[in-house]
Amino acid sequence: MKIAFAADHAAVEMKSLLAEWARGEGHEVVDLGTHGSASVDYPDYGYRVANAVAEGKAERGVALCGSGIGIAIAANRHPAARCALVSEPLSAALARSHNDANIIAMGARLIGPELAKACLAAFLSTAFLGDRHTPRVAKLGQPALDEEPA
Repeated sequence: MKIAFAADHAAVEMKSLLAEWARGEGHEVVDLGTHGSASVDYPDYGYRVANAVAEGKAERGVALCGSGIGIAIAANRHPAARCALVSEPLSAALARSHNDANIIAMGARLIGPELAKACLAAFLSTAFLGDRHTPRVAKLGQPALDEEPA
């Protein structure tokens, strides 16, 4: 599988570690930066990973920043992105199986490398269940309702 990785300065080390792990598992890696410890803006990297997935340059994406929160919000600004902030393998698996997430976000300052690898493994190995989840996922790309659903 082709996976796009993007991180800000707070998560550059975790990005490198996870990209190396993914290569070792036989995946192709697209490294969208950043590549150093100089301060950068996480939205730029959230947009990069979302664009890469939306344009078909990668099948899935991994977005990393200090908390994972900001970069997840940035990635989700793209209408084709379904980015889930995860902190353990069950949430990563559920993001795929129920929500057809195509990007996960993690916080390098909040979880360690082994837990991050376990989250990534769950994300990559879990299929979307479809069925009752399909119409719900389709609604994620729709404008919000003005009224309460029946």
